[in-house]
Amino acid sequence: MAFGREKRKSENADAFESSFVEKVININRVAKVVKGGRNFSFNALVVVGDGAGKVGFGLGKAREVADAIEKGTQLARRSMKRYPIANGTTIPHQVAGHFGAGRVIIKPASPGTGIIAGGAARAVFECLGLRDVLCKSLGTSNPMNVLRATVDGLEQLYDAISMGKKRGMRPGQLLNKPPHLNAMQGDDE
Repeated sequence: MAFGREKRKSENADAFESSFVEKVININRVAKVVKGGRNFSFNALVVVGDGAGKVGFGLGKAREVADAIEKGTQLARRSMKRYPIANGTTIPHQVAGHFGAGRVIIKPASPGTGIIAGGAARAVFECLGLRDVLCKSLGTSNPMNVLRATVDGLEQLYDAISMGKKRGMRPGQLLNKPPHLNAMQGDDE
């Protein structure tokens, strides 16, 4: 036994953990039939985000619901990735993601539209920090497949600055602005 070796969380660690947005999407009870009867366990699908462009998901499995949610949350925090956000509220362009039989179409929306999405996709967008986005789920309604299709769509996003660097162009050239506007902007500086 380890007496006196209890892990103590500092106030900074608590503040860091509380800055994340956590959403439980689905809890599933699983029964395994054995010789003496049934053994029950639980799966918890969790999405965690910082509300500023980072999001991750995890599937926790345990004998108790609370333990499954905790494991899912830990996995989600470890799998967080950053995705581009345009104007602080929406995505830069339309994308389509798919995983298995699940397909989603994600479109940018004008300010004030809100999140028009259902189920797992809505939870991802809320944790990501998006406020105006349109999403249609096609095919399956299985939360895990819809979640992975949504993340697949988000991974296809790019912003003008990163794509301009990739192509060796300025963002103005990439956005098809007329050359005389680029020249005029250069004269002002």
